[in-house]
Amino acid sequence: MLKLFKKWLNPTRRPANATAGDIELDKVPAHVAIIMDGNGRWAKQRGLPRVAGHHSGMKNVKKITMAANDIGVKVLTMYAFSTENWKRPKEEVEFLMKLPQEFFPLEIEELIQNNVRIRMTGWKDGLPDYTLKAIEGAIERTKDNTGLILNFALNYGGRKEIIAGVQDMMKDLQNGNLNPDELNESLFSSYMLTSDLPDPDLLIRTSGELRLSNFLLWQLAYSELWFTDAYWPEFTEDLFMQAIAEYQRRARRYGGI
Repeated sequence: MLKLFKKWLNPTRRPANATAGDIELDKVPAHVAIIMDGNGRWAKQRGLPRVAGHHSGMKNVKKITMAANDIGVKVLTMYAFSTENWKRPKEEVEFLMKLPQEFFPLEIEELIQNNVRIRMTGWKDGLPDYTLKAIEGAIERTKDNTGLILNFALNYGGRKEIIAGVQDMMKDLQNGNLNPDELNESLFSSYMLTSDLPDPDLLIRTSGELRLSNFLLWQLAYSELWFTDAYWPEFTEDLFMQAIAEYQRRARRYGGI
């Protein structure tokens, strides 16, 4: 009864029997994380500069956000810029840092109308003032929204997050605010940047690469993983629904039977 979409979707890496699905709204993953990969290669295939791929990829963010919102996803975390991405050419990094200035003025009104709340996971240190101003402005304007959380992982790295969490935990231990015997997974999770969010149920990675790239290393321990050869600028709503449909066909046992 609870069905939103019934379509034949374009196959990517998956076999034919995984290219169609009925989305059951009572089985939608609460938290979907996406590694938006392949912008540069998408541009290269078309004889364009890499930054053109990043610009196209930016336009795709709202489209997939609206698709996730339509089916009731609660949190959508987008890997926008990693702590390792600073190694890229200066011109490319500067272009990426200016994208929030373009994205939010264009899309914020529709995001507000759809009750989407913006947040950021990552480190503000090192980000240009104009990048922070754009992001913090969007966070402020959507802070009272109660719908889907669009969480940008920006200047984020999973290993850095874990090390920072351990450092904070050691400070609490030294200050007498933590008993080592109390340490468990739940307590450790409280030191992560996403402590107030559920762990991702589903990770999607575009571009055909099969790795986590230092993304949410603690949180993805039991997430379902779904990969597609499609580059991020060509990742469609149909492909997103294909990932959701396959997620719903899987049995999550968390190490049990």
